[in-house]
Amino acid sequence: MVENFHVVGIGNAIVDVLAHASDDFLKEQGLPKGAMTLIDAHQAQRLYSQMGPAIECSGGSAANTMAGIASLKGRAAYIGKVHDDILGRVFRHDLSAIGVRYNTPALRRGPTTARCLILVTPDAQRTMQTYLGACIELGPEDIDEEIIVSSKITYLEGYLYDPPRAKEAFHKAAKLAHGGGRKVALSLSDAFCVNRHRDAFLDLVRNHTDILFANESEIMALFETPDFDQALQKARGVCPITVLTRSSKGSVVLAGDDVHVIDAEKNVKVEDSTGAGDLFAAGFLWGHTHGKSLAESARAGGIAAAEVISHIGARPARNLAELMAEKMG
Repeated sequence: MVENFHVVGIGNAIVDVLAHASDDFLKEQGLPKGAMTLIDAHQAQRLYSQMGPAIECSGGSAANTMAGIASLKGRAAYIGKVHDDILGRVFRHDLSAIGVRYNTPALRRGPTTARCLILVTPDAQRTMQTYLGACIELGPEDIDEEIIVSSKITYLEGYLYDPPRAKEAFHKAAKLAHGGGRKVALSLSDAFCVNRHRDAFLDLVRNHTDILFANESEIMALFETPDFDQALQKARGVCPITVLTRSSKGSVVLAGDDVHVIDAEKNVKVEDSTGAGDLFAAGFLWGHTHGKSLAESARAGGIAAAEVISHIGARPARNLAELMAEKMG
């Protein structure tokens, strides 16, 4: 089988709506700062009406990661469900226009395309209220076997574990990937998501995952400990490669007995932390599929993450391939 893609991402196809907000606004709305909360269509409409001026752009965690890989001149594909409505067509156009293969059939009936209302506070923290809409309709029938087995890595977005049929899709994709001699990567996505699905995630990590991505709060939630160092020790050996991001503290990569500690990029002015983990994963997966060492791949992840947090929005504002050439040679 010819390797047509470096990475295929499977996740929630979402349009982001970003607006600045104060801490007082979050308190007034009863929103947990820095977390992702699922809301229904009525709640989404109510909150949208009370938000300030907003920027709308295609998002979704795994889709952002695929956009990053495309910006790095990697070959990326995406599997995710939208409705055949205005937002759905915008989402499809945005991914296709940057070179990501996206051919998941759109819904003709039922829920509208998903959206994530993102409130960015002055400290650059993002609080996300997500209406999943059409995302909940993704099922195993949407998993394109040809794309999975022709991709070096299948990247699974932890957020997608909320819709009931997504679990079937995840396991089908992982089975196809490993059956074709490929790798499976998983992002835990959010501590609240981990708390909802801890046992299922532990099974997914131990039995179906080759590369695990998590930040500090997510890995501590997975192993039910308030201490990062304890979580790190419990994570050792849980799967072949574990990548832990620590914001301004950089990242840690675990592989067997090896531990790689990578510093964060310096002199970065943080405007919006939305997409930091997504783009870190993009940089790492790009490096890993292009023969870079684990430490070099993590450095690439840090460079990509630093770029996206320097501006509003969860996708790169500049050509990451050019940036990577400047930074890594």
